[in-house]
Amino acid sequence: MKSTEINEFTLRELEERIDNEKAFLTKMKLNHAVSPLDNPMKIRDIRRNIARLQTELRRRQLTDNKEK
Repeated sequence: MKSTEINEFTLRELEERIDNEKAFLTKMKLNHAVSPLDNPMKIRDIRRNIARLQTELRRRQLTDNKEK
């Protein structure tokens, strides 16, 4: 997921996307523990996407606080 795509999300969409990605990450980790994944690098990609989403969410929260 690119940062340009993330910038287009609303706050609500960001929060929903973070929740979905976290749930998917948990599912991927459990599946990997039971039987190895074809591409375990997907777990790293999901973690990084979550971090990107959280960073954007935090940036928006800070800019909202500055405006007030």
